[in-house]
Amino acid sequence: MLTHIDCFSGPGGICTGLHAAGFETKVAIEYIESCVDTYKKNHPEVHVIHSDIRDVTEEQVLPYIPEQGVDLVTSGMPCETFSTAGNTSRSFYDDRQFLFREGIRIAQMTNARLLLFENVPAITTKRVAKESKELIVDVLKRELEEAGYKNYIEVVLKADEFGVPQRRNRFFILASKEDLVLEAPTPKKEHVEVTVEQAFAGLKNVKPNSGKDERQYTGKESDYTRLLKDAEFWKREAVTECTYQTAMKHRQCTLQRFSLLKQGESLKDLFDRYQGEEREKLQKSRILPKKMFIKRNYRLISKETAPTVTSHCLDEFVHPKYDRALTVRECARLQSFPDSYDFCGGPYIIPHIDRTTQDKYEQIGDAVPPLLAYAWGEKIKEILS
Repeated sequence: MLTHIDCFSGPGGICTGLHAAGFETKVAIEYIESCVDTYKKNHPEVHVIHSDIRDVTEEQVLPYIPEQGVDLVTSGMPCETFSTAGNTSRSFYDDRQFLFREGIRIAQMTNARLLLFENVPAITTKRVAKESKELIVDVLKRELEEAGYKNYIEVVLKADEFGVPQRRNRFFILASKEDLVLEAPTPKKEHVEVTVEQAFAGLKNVKPNSGKDERQYTGKESDYTRLLKDAEFWKREAVTECTYQTAMKHRQCTLQRFSLLKQGESLKDLFDRYQGEEREKLQKSRILPKKMFIKRNYRLISKETAPTVTSHCLDEFVHPKYDRALTVRECARLQSFPDSYDFCGGPYIIPHIDRTTQDKYEQIGDAVPPLLAYAWGEKIKEILS
């Protein structure tokens, strides 16, 4: 069995996919306590280090791995300073953008055969400083070579081409010290996109403010939902009931706003549609907010894949049929987490205040889709064989 160390592990998206592909994750390193709680609950066999990765020592890692080292280290460092999603995100130039060095350090420490970096594609255009012309990714590649990982490939993969029901592009670098033939996963020839409707099949609606949890499935299935419940595929316990299909709490004015949205429309479309006195009237009744947010209240399209699921998915998405935000389970379905996955860590919902904790929606939105990680696992097995 191939061995793995999971740096910046989050709630366990990469580990879940690699586990399905037959990897044994030996050590995970994560700073955010709520993610650690979720990871431990779902992967109790892994030694999880709750720490800033910069403080992690050999004494914390080496006793838990084979003496000869590990096959793979994955490193999905935080993407805030690289992302173009926010208005000011790319204006940050701080030590987080150099955290890739910790992935290299852990790989050297553990004599890893392969090192896989994951981030948003915008990392390829981010400079090391505002006045500098040098790119972060060029520093990363140079330091990989200095560490002996001179053999590498870089690629952008589309998650929807690997069975994930969302349009999510991710940048990867796969590196090795060995003279291996490195390749990225490729979609299957019979690849068909999974739609939102197929992803949500079998989930009962929950009425906002009802306080209800819908623990029973409707009985409706799709090939995708059958896969998410397949205990043999994921190498997990079988699903016994639906979890985290829990009613939202929404103000009446928010529900009225949702009712105005057609599939494929967002808050921006409402601001475009309602002008002058009509808009002022809606704002006075708080159906429309005073300020327009571009990435807010997008009603999903049933027959299409979803846009990228982010840590702000609670605010960004409206159910395609019902006037409410998505449940935790619906967001997990869009990320391809198996239905047996337990998001136990942290509060249910918290404001985006700091990086010391994450609610269940943030954990899901920041994770690597397990089916994309599975595709990498299958390809890496092939490379190392």
